[in-house]
Amino acid sequence: MTHANPVFAQLPTTIFTVMSALAVEHGAVNLGQGFPDKDGPNSILAAAARALTEESNQYPPMRGRQDLRRALAAHAMRFYGLSYDADTEIVVTSGATEALTAAILAFAPQGGEVVLIDPSYDSYSPIAEAAGARVKTLSLAPPDWRLTEEALRSVITPSTSALLLNSPMNPIGKVFDDEELATLARVLSETNAIAILDEVYEHLVFDDRAHRSLASLPGMRERCVRIGSAGKMFSLTGWKVGWVMGPAPLIDVAAKAHQFLTFTTPPALQKGIAFALEHEMDFTLNLTRDLQDRRDLLAQGLARLGFKPLACEGTYFLTADIRGLIDESDAAFCQRLVREAGVAAIPLSAFFQSGKPDHLIRFAFCKQQSVLEEAVKRLERYFKRG
Repeated sequence: MTHANPVFAQLPTTIFTVMSALAVEHGAVNLGQGFPDKDGPNSILAAAARALTEESNQYPPMRGRQDLRRALAAHAMRFYGLSYDADTEIVVTSGATEALTAAILAFAPQGGEVVLIDPSYDSYSPIAEAAGARVKTLSLAPPDWRLTEEALRSVITPSTSALLLNSPMNPIGKVFDDEELATLARVLSETNAIAILDEVYEHLVFDDRAHRSLASLPGMRERCVRIGSAGKMFSLTGWKVGWVMGPAPLIDVAAKAHQFLTFTTPPALQKGIAFALEHEMDFTLNLTRDLQDRRDLLAQGLARLGFKPLACEGTYFLTADIRGLIDESDAAFCQRLVREAGVAAIPLSAFFQSGKPDHLIRFAFCKQQSVLEEAVKRLERYFKRG
């Protein structure tokens, strides 16, 4: 293995794979990995099926089908007032992770700095490191996870090439507010850095909040690339249809990285998502209300048992403090829960580069109500038995 890329050779198996495998092994309710257990609307599946049998299955354009790129441009204008040229400022990718990879490869030059805000999605750091960039992290602190100007300025330097902002934020369900976004805009405007915006949970925002893209702030559109996910919007995570959009000079570079990753995304699935954006956005908006109810159901059940749920403003995920239950690390506790209680969760420490808290775990509530109720029942039985 002496010739292997050390970034990947030294990586452990992702925590999602580990916990999902344990969930299968022990017949556990899997609230670890964030995927719905019910598909999105049949009309979207039907649109893709028609395209599969009635249209070409050869390579679509490298940047994506034109009907999908136009639908994405219309979506950005409708919800954020952002204007993007469908021909030059949008690239369709094989999932948001590929979009993130293309963007990081495009804007993380060898020797440059990439700033991450921890806790962060686990793909960000290894991709940046493999590209030859230096990763710097700004760690937010529970329970408020507040971003301050002082903390931001402590990690931004003249060598900073890109900052990666995830809002709504996986894994903690935080939505950066207007004051925090204004701080980001002010600090970034003093640099040459661009912002990579991971906005895959853009519509999954609760309690009458609204997602606001950093790209919509004055002066920010020209230095932001936005990444989205059809899987999160329409509960079709297995389709792996994502996108990256931004000013043409930046998207040109991201497109060149994309062409050597997957080059294209299945045309029938692109057709299905174009249909969804035009005809099924009500599903997405209603899904947000349904997920808010499921969040509350799970939070109430966990609180009864002695967990301390933290605020969850968006995404699929609820974080809970375990110190009221046990003096044990988050990783050990999650391993024990899946084996002994039959419920899988994720230790939050897996999402930090350094300064890892070890008393918080993450549950995914993007499951049917009956599944969440069964998980709570299993936890109740387990803690009563103990």
